[in-house]
Amino acid sequence: MRIGLILGDQLSLELATLRVLDHDRDRLLLAEVGAEATYVKHHKQKIALIFSAMRHFAVELRQRGWQVDYHHYNPLQPNLSLSEVLQAQASLFGADEVVVTRCGEYRLQHEIDSRWSQALGIPVQVCEDDRFVCSPDEFAAWAEGRRQLRMEYFYREMRRRTGLLMENGEPVGGQWNFDADNRNPWRGEVPVPAQLDFELDSVDREVLALVAEHFPAHPGTLESFRWGTIREQALAALEHFIAHRLPWFGDYQDAMVQGEDYLFHSLLSPYLNCGLLTPLEVCEAAERAWWRQEAPLNAVEGFIRQIIGWREYVRGIYWLRMPEYAQENRLGNERALPAMYWHGQTRMACMRECFRNTFDHAYAHHIQRLMVTGNFALLAGIRPAEICDWYLAVYADAYDWVELPNTLGMVMHADGGYLGSKPYAASGSYINRMSDYCRHCEYNVKTATDDDSCPFNSLYWHFVARHREAFAAIPRMQMIYRSFERMVDEKKSALQQRAERLLANLDGI
Repeated sequence: MRIGLILGDQLSLELATLRVLDHDRDRLLLAEVGAEATYVKHHKQKIALIFSAMRHFAVELRQRGWQVDYHHYNPLQPNLSLSEVLQAQASLFGADEVVVTRCGEYRLQHEIDSRWSQALGIPVQVCEDDRFVCSPDEFAAWAEGRRQLRMEYFYREMRRRTGLLMENGEPVGGQWNFDADNRNPWRGEVPVPAQLDFELDSVDREVLALVAEHFPAHPGTLESFRWGTIREQALAALEHFIAHRLPWFGDYQDAMVQGEDYLFHSLLSPYLNCGLLTPLEVCEAAERAWWRQEAPLNAVEGFIRQIIGWREYVRGIYWLRMPEYAQENRLGNERALPAMYWHGQTRMACMRECFRNTFDHAYAHHIQRLMVTGNFALLAGIRPAEICDWYLAVYADAYDWVELPNTLGMVMHADGGYLGSKPYAASGSYINRMSDYCRHCEYNVKTATDDDSCPFNSLYWHFVARHREAFAAIPRMQMIYRSFERMVDEKKSALQQRAERLLANLDGI
């Protein structure tokens, strides 16, 4: 008899583990354990989403004839690990093998590969997670010999492999990428559709009560929890996005608006990343909308690129470069993460709004993460490991394989440009162009050296100046350095002084 361990990000009937096992002879195990819920302080809604989705998935598996053992979270053993639960189950049933699909974190996978078989006294079979389009081995083969791993070229390979938005071997519309059409601010031209919420059932309510009682110190609130926790709800969320948001997703995917927490974004990434949806079914649904002329090509292509392009690309980099990748800090950043990242209180309206959305919903869209909270961490020189742990903790869709390359590589440029050719650094003018946040702020986005000047402005030029040696030769940065050189010395000095005052008191901003 074998035991198949199913993890909280593997809640899919298409999981490789289920194809390997025999439901008449073998058993499945799902386990809520404190060690996985607390190794970083995960958002309360993230814990609730995973625990509730696991409980619902266990019910579905039993209905399909599987023998399922479910370990509920035990507050009397808050530090219990997965291996300890598995060891007890294997001993109880006399298992002769454990089967598990490759998990989403190097930390846990390394433990499985190096320790579990010896600790359990039986073999551990690790299946490849073929819910993804590209396996780690296939990505490594693509990357071999390339000086720089350009996502655009990898994305084209994924388009050819899947056939998505392809016709006669060529991309529909005559080009691969329509990103230039996807950078509009939103000024109310199109009404934002109502958000799809899901009614809580008894399992959801039980889990929410458990999380409230036993994880009170974790960030975020549970009051606005409305995530779907079963596949049918995830499919409803996909259908809602395709019908009501996808047509305008492309135009406004980079926009930010005070009080509009979702705009035209899909909110599907938590379902994709825990297994309730698969990437290909999501992309195929978007593609059908284009073929039916229900959504424009720039929106559909941009959405598909995020999934089979960027999502697959960062996973490939993660498994190619770990564990050394997690230690990268090429810019030498050593400043501690400001406390405002945990309590959300700041005089900067943009940061305050992104924190509010994060703590209210365990969600913020990619530009809020990259160009507001991430941009601030980059400019302020925050230690990469600390900001990586924060992103891993506070978002419902955050798993190490997707969070770490995005944060360490794209947000913090800590890998020396391996993932991105230039740092995603910007002054307040970018935020002002793409949002209405500055209209709600006590700081002045039009100035840089006054006491009420937008902190992003002087911090940006301080960042440019202190990293001149690293960035001046990058072609996409040369115009910025030419602008810096044209500044008079008095302005450079004033910018430096303003930034140094801010850096000395980040939690007073």
